[in-house]
Amino acid sequence: MKNFVIGAQLYSVRNLVQDAEGLKNTLKSLKEMGYNTCQLSGQSRDIPDEVVRDILEETGMTPVVTHNSMDDFDKELDALIRRHKTWNVKYAGLGSMSGEYRTSAEGFKKFALHINEIAKKLADEGLTFVYHNHAFEFERFDGVLGMDILFDTFCPEAQFELDTYWVQAGGCDPVAWIKKVNGRMDVGHFKDMAGCAENGQHHKMVPIGSGNLNWPEIIRACEETGVKYVEIEQDNAADTQCPLGQMKSSIDYLKTLGVTF
Repeated sequence: MKNFVIGAQLYSVRNLVQDAEGLKNTLKSLKEMGYNTCQLSGQSRDIPDEVVRDILEETGMTPVVTHNSMDDFDKELDALIRRHKTWNVKYAGLGSMSGEYRTSAEGFKKFALHINEIAKKLADEGLTFVYHNHAFEFERFDGVLGMDILFDTFCPEAQFELDTYWVQAGGCDPVAWIKKVNGRMDVGHFKDMAGCAENGQHHKMVPIGSGNLNWPEIIRACEETGVKYVEIEQDNAADTQCPLGQMKSSIDYLKTLGVTF
């Protein structure tokens, strides 16, 4: 299992990376666990981009993807591009669709067409746009999944960054969706679920391997479809007494399955 590289999504430990010293110490801790790559998301924007770059170099951590707001893409695209080039990050991710697009099939299509314009501009700069899903994309509009509207409308320059937990929470199969976006997902998110997704009330995020997702099949699907990077994310880890301990549990489990870090 060496076709893709596992990294740490810093949003999982966002409470620890709100200043330069915290970012450096957290990256060092993740490096000691075995993580060599990361997703830049959740760290304080008050840390200058050049300082973030220097900390990454000092700690030996390679950033592969980011998460950004819709405003970053709509209003600050030039700054976003400069930031990614400063950090030497190719993949620029959008963490979620804005609320005004979510209520109709027309909204989903309008969103996708707007993203296509952004994705093409990023491609001209050597960057790749990636879209991170939640559960709401799996709502049906006249029998059609919102996610299928995105799938059918996104241009080739716009990729998916499937989140396994949210696909499952949306009532769909993460393995099937990884296979469906074959060739359109260089970067994905591994996130585990304990409990069931019924009514959205009985499930929670847990370290990889302690929930009920089928990780051997998910990993196999990522290998078969050419995924390059996967970031471990556990949103609620930041709310625990030991966020880094949650991240260690995930990497330790995946090591038993032979994945590459």
